[in-house]
This record gives sequence, C-alpha cells and structure tokens, in this order.
Amino acid sequence: MVNKEIFKQRGYFAPEVTGAIKMDANENPFTIQEPLKRKLFEKMSRIDLNRYPVADAPELREGFAQYYGVDKDMIMPGNGSDELIQILCLALQGKIKGVMVPVPAFSMYKIIAANTGNKVVEVPLNKNFDLDCDAIIDKVKENFPALVFLSYPNAPTGNLFSRAKIETIIKKSPGMVVIDEAYASFSGQTLLPLLKKYDNLIFLKTLSKLGLASMRLGFLIGNKEIVAQLDKVRLPYNVNSLSQIAASFFLDYQDEFSRQVEEIIKRREELYLGLQKIAGIKPFPSQANFIFFSCAFDSDRIYKQLVAEGIVVKNLNIPPLIPNCMRVTVGNRKENDSFLRVLKSVIPEQGA
Repeated sequence: MVNKEIFKQRGYFAPEVTGAIKMDANENPFTIQEPLKRKLFEKMSRIDLNRYPVADAPELREGFAQYYGVDKDMIMPGNGSDELIQILCLALQGKIKGVMVPVPAFSMYKIIAANTGNKVVEVPLNKNFDLDCDAIIDKVKENFPALVFLSYPNAPTGNLFSRAKIETIIKKSPGMVVIDEAYASFSGQTLLPLLKKYDNLIFLKTLSKLGLASMRLGFLIGNKEIVAQLDKVRLPYNVNSLSQIAASFFLDYQDEFSRQVEEIIKRREELYLGLQKIAGIKPFPSQANFIFFSCAFDSDRIYKQLVAEGIVVKNLNIPPLIPNCMRVTVGNRKENDSFLRVLKSVIPEQGA
C-alpha cells in the first residue's frame, strides 16, 4: 500500500513555460564563459560512459573538504541537497523520531520527512521572520524530534536567523540540528565553525545556487562519527561522473563563480530598490539570491498575469502564514528590468 502521507501531498511543482524568463527556482542567471565551457565539455568527453562513476568520490571529498575548511572524513557528497535530506530522514529514526521545521521553510524538508515516515512538527517564525525560540524549545521538549532543520539564510524569506537563538536550539535539541547553507555564499556568512563546538550539528551545502544546478551536487558536513554512519545509507554511485567532473571544474575556476556571486549581490540591491518603488509591494531585505515580497493584492492573480507575460516567479500565497507573498530570483539586469516593468503593468494602481 502507498504511504498514506503521500496521498495528502501535492508534490513538488515546477512550472514549465516555453520561452519564459525563469525567476522562480533561485538559479544563477549567468552561465560560464564559452572558453571555460569548452574546457569543461572537453573533460567530460573523456568519460567512459559504459563505466560506473567512482563510487566514493574520494577526490571530490578531499577537494571540497579543503574548500569548506573541514577534514575529508567530515564530508559526504550527494545528488543535490534533496538526497542528503532524504538520507538524514531515513537514518535518524531511533529512540527519538520526527522532524521539526520552523516555517515558512524549504518545502522539501516536510515532503521528504513525511515520505520517509517521519512525523513533521512545524513552528511558525515570528513576525520578523526570525526564530521563535521559546516556541521551538517548547515543541522540542514536547516532541523530542530526531531532526531540526534550519536554513541560513532562510528560504523563502532570505534573512539570517539570530545566531544566539540557533545556538540555544542546538543546545536544547536531543537530536541533530541541520543547518542548510544553500544560500550562504550570498550572505558572506557561515556557521560552520560551530562544528567544533557541538556534536549534534550537521550542515548542508550545494553548488546548485552557484551555477551548477543541472549537475545536482550537494554536500553534507558533520562530525566524522555521524558521517561514517550516514555514508552507509547513501546509495552506491550516487554522484554521476559528469557531476564529479563539473565539481572538480568548479574548484579549478572558483574565481569565475565568485565573480558571478558578486554580480548577483549587486543586482539584488537594484532589484530590491526597484520593488520598493512599486505601490502595494513590500520587499524584505535579503541575504540570498532572491527577494521575498508581499502584495497588497491577490498574489494568485498577479502570478497568473506575470506568467501570461512570460515571467515566472514563485507564488507563495500560504495563508495565514504568508498570505499574498511571492519570491523572485535575482536575475541579470535585463531580466530584473523586464520583471519590474511587467509587475508594474499588472498591478492596478501602476497599470497604464
């Protein structure tokens, strides 16, 4: 029989609009330069497609251990962060069970947790989209969750949670606290040094937001003992040969990707200021590669009109938590300008 929790879900929806400007998936709007792309493809052409990839990806582990400043035994690669979330939800079901998520949050925490038979406890953020520490601690005492997921910066709101509150939650949690730093590069901040202080801490990293979304590559970082056990749950050959080469390429050309991050941060500020000028739109400051904003209008209608004009953003109309809210990925200058122009045209007070 199919897990009854699956019947309750809508599944993850990714709209496909031909020829649209995609600003819904928090992808890097810049591709790598053609000379570098040719170098990458030349490396990929040497792959023996009839052979399985290197099973444990030792060179990948060592290279990214150096990149993140941790020991190679503290890191495990995965087929995107989603696979690593699934591994955590499968493996950490012992005497204490269940998953706790402050919301709004990345939707896959809840989806994967429910699909793997975990009870999911959601705790709303406060009005400033920061952690409601007291409410979380109360729920921790009540439910004893095996996992608490926190995003830093948070998705979809884009803000950084209070470090003091995060440390309080780590100290009070009987299970593991997972800090997802998918967007950390755009904030210039990381909590990775806390690994030296706490044993019940795991980090998630990804290359998807930095320009390699098509390669689906993420990393789990934690203490050696827990990573060694989680590695037993990881499927063999989980990172394909193309992704391993792309990851190696990323390490070889870090400066190019860092330059793109700097450019996205510049464009983020321009997009934020542009949204501030539109009546009925309230953008929230962001430390990620997207901007979360609320509408004084029906966001479902605004979303449909944007799609009709060839602009795809993320509609986050989730009452009472975040009613009439949306999230837009920071694009290049042309994409940002097109989005702002179309958004103004579909809002009644701004239309011609």
